[in-house]
Amino acid sequence: MTIHVQVQFFARFRETLGTESEKLEGAFATVDAVRQHLLERGGVWEVLSEKGIMCARNQELCSLDTAVEPGDEVAFFPTVTGG
Repeated sequence: MTIHVQVQFFARFRETLGTESEKLEGAFATVDAVRQHLLERGGVWEVLSEKGIMCARNQELCSLDTAVEPGDEVAFFPTVTGG
């Protein structure tokens, strides 16, 4: 099933990718399926393969195996570290 999702990128990911968001259309069952779709682009998109990547669905923290529904917002951001 083809669905539409809005994808947001935060912090260092936004800077590396040169965009804060984009709309995607595809067959995405999970948040990880969205991430894998973006990783297939290669190049700077490899930043999304970072260990410990954090994600959210509809502004709530979630895991990569969280289901995605049509119209959802998915966000990716790097692990927050303190100093």
